[in-house]
Amino acid sequence: MDTQNPSAPSRAQSRIAGNNHPHRRPHNGHRSHRGSGGLEHDHTRHTTRFTVIGNHLVQHPELSLLAIGLGAHIQSLPPGARVDIKTLAARFPEGPTRIAAALRELEAHGYLRRERQRIPGGRIVTRTISCNQPGRHADHEPAPEPVRHQRPTPAKRAPRKPLPAVPQPAIPSPTLLQTATDLLADLRRHDPRLLLSACDTSHLAPGVAAWLERDVTPTAVRQALTTELPPEGLRRPAALLAHRLTAQLPPPPPFGTPAAPPPAVWHPLRNCDGCDRAFRAPEPGRCRDCRLRPTHDRTHPSG
Repeated sequence: MDTQNPSAPSRAQSRIAGNNHPHRRPHNGHRSHRGSGGLEHDHTRHTTRFTVIGNHLVQHPELSLLAIGLGAHIQSLPPGARVDIKTLAARFPEGPTRIAAALRELEAHGYLRRERQRIPGGRIVTRTISCNQPGRHADHEPAPEPVRHQRPTPAKRAPRKPLPAVPQPAIPSPTLLQTATDLLADLRRHDPRLLLSACDTSHLAPGVAAWLERDVTPTAVRQALTTELPPEGLRRPAALLAHRLTAQLPPPPPFGTPAAPPPAVWHPLRNCDGCDRAFRAPEPGRCRDCRLRPTHDRTHPSG
């Protein structure tokens, strides 16, 4: 490290100090003050491989001598050097217990900071930051923040438009809605492109129930929804089905004469045993047309 020590003596002072070398005799005839005891310095100016260390560390009134020496050693190391307890204990004879205590002293007085950081791959490591002037770093430049590796935020999709409204049955019936739900779930067997989600099926079921309520057979509803589909791929099949249920809704069936009121009780829809036509009746059986048809004209199931 080639940083010039600002507290190093000037050249003139170095020459004066050189005259007081213990192996030299005084030139000016004055007696050396070595006999008075105390410390004397024999300084030589450093030009390479030196470290500037503040007196606030090496003369710290509260740090132990081991902590002071360890702090000076750490400040002299290059960036990236390992200063964990195991590495320092292998370098010095004090042992891991005393070295760990000295590191805690330095950390308590601000000469060291230890931060845990997650690195690529998920492993957590400890970074040690050496501060040569505790409390001054934050005044001059912000401390670097730990690098956080985040996954890129996926682009948000534009919200889908709601499905078109569908007709609603005049009298909601759980049986009718279940029949409509089963019919919609079965559409994928006729065209794989008509695979509907549970949410789409729940939205479309009342529209199918409105058709069944108007005495339209399940077969006729299925044909209306599945015939003449676009040959190209369907971007949103549920929207197409909702449009067909609304645009092709058949009129309600007549109830006797035009002035006759609708029945007071709505029986559930049944599939006729003879022609598969949907009709309302309290019990399963045949529709009115099959009952009125001559016996020899009725179709019977084979086998």
